[in-house]
Amino acid sequence: MEIKNSILKRIISYFIRGLVLVAPLYATGLIIWSGVEYLDNIIRIDIPISDQQSIYLPGLGVLIILSGIILLGFLFSTIIPQSFFKFTEKLMRRIPLVSLIYYSIKDLILAFVGDKKKFNQPVLVTIYKDAEIKKIGFITQNDLTHLKISDHVAVYMPFSYSLSGELLIVPTALVVPVDAPSTDVMKMIVSGGVSVKVPKEETAEAD
Repeated sequence: MEIKNSILKRIISYFIRGLVLVAPLYATGLIIWSGVEYLDNIIRIDIPISDQQSIYLPGLGVLIILSGIILLGFLFSTIIPQSFFKFTEKLMRRIPLVSLIYYSIKDLILAFVGDKKKFNQPVLVTIYKDAEIKKIGFITQNDLTHLKISDHVAVYMPFSYSLSGELLIVPTALVVPVDAPSTDVMKMIVSGGVSVKVPKEETAEAD
């Protein structure tokens, strides 16, 4: 009986190890492939090989889109004057609904990849003082005087296992900076606290 239990435990252990190896690879590949398919469908190119047949090359549409974005970036950085770009943005600002959509998307993209990144200041926010309950978030605005709010900051709180979150206006006194890389903090929040970077000293001691 003990032999059967030990064999069963080994099989379960091997299964869990295989699952840990395969599941992240499969999920990552599936997400990347879904993204490639989505972008390919925007510019789908089928190469004709005969009158009735054609070949679909995965990734060709993505390559064209990326090349076009790089080309536009090059043109607006070197050839097309910045005054033209500013003039275009002024026109966009005057169109009510278009302005809201355009600038919301632009600010969101700049928050991740621009020179003025917004998700690079992880902080610990005290939610309930009496219970000492805290949440981790990212400061997105340090100055809220344009809203006539003083001594407060805007903190974005991402949800775990989700791409969404919530915005909180928090008193500055309740916010404490987190001394950790923003990418590690974001991974910790999104994974529900599961993904935590272990210091090298601790891993060395464990060995």
